[in-house]
Parts: sequence; structure tokens; C-alpha cells
Amino acid sequence: MSRPPVFGSPLFLGFDHLEQMLDRVQKTADGYPPYNIEQTGPDRLRITLAVAGFAMEDLQITLEDNQLVIRGRQRDDSEGRVFLHRGIAARQFQRAFVLAEGMEVEGAWLDNGLLHVELRRPRPESRVRTIRIAGAEKNNGRAITEDGTTG
Repeated sequence: MSRPPVFGSPLFLGFDHLEQMLDRVQKTADGYPPYNIEQTGPDRLRITLAVAGFAMEDLQITLEDNQLVIRGRQRDDSEGRVFLHRGIAARQFQRAFVLAEGMEVEGAWLDNGLLHVELRRPRPESRVRTIRIAGAEKNNGRAITEDGTTG
């Protein structure tokens, strides 16, 4: 079932790349491993993944363009062991988070089966720009750029 486009309105110009990112994230949205995202300050976020059974060398965190990708791959140590019940998942995973432009990954640590990733969102600068309006007879219907030339 396809979903209606989020940015389908003609008032949203140039947001097609966001639509593609949303589609990519939706495809990878299974439930393993569970995670939390919390705001730890006005410009800080923390992603916490429950990765019980994974050692630090089993985990990898990469930043690919604006996508934070967390991968886990456990070594198979079940050889020679007989399980009467095996309820602890020992499978690989990949969890991706799309980061807004300018988000910074400050660090990560593993503590008691929880992988924490610290993010910082820089404060955006407020920008206001006045656009000069020229009469059509002065520029023959062409736009005038900021430096006053026609383009």
C-alpha cells in the first residue's frame, strides 16, 4: 500500500530529497533492536539502543552523508552448546537514523547492554533577506539578481 506524498503540495518546492529519505527510513523500520530517543538539553539528543549480548567489537557506528547507521553483528558462539530454550536474539541488525542538516555526533558509549549515542543540534542562524522588486519594463521580464544584474 503506497502512502500519499508528505510534500505533495505545490507550496513545498525542493523537498523531494526529504521524501526519498522518509521512504528509505520506513523500509528499515523493523522493531529490533528497541531504542529510545530523548532530549537531554535544548540542543542535545541521545539515542539509546538495547544491545544486550553485543560487545563493543560487535558494534559499528558510521555517519553516511546525513544518515547515522548503527550495525551489530555477533559472533556465533553456540557451537558445542545445547539449548533447551533460546529466547535471546543473536542476530545481526542495522538501524538507520536520518539526521537534519548540521546535526553532529558527539560520541557513543556502551553501558550495561545499552548503546548510547550523543547528538548535538547547532542553533540555526536567523536570516532575513530583502528581495528587490524591479519593474518589468526595466529588465524585459527577466529576474534581477542580488548584485543588480539580470539573469
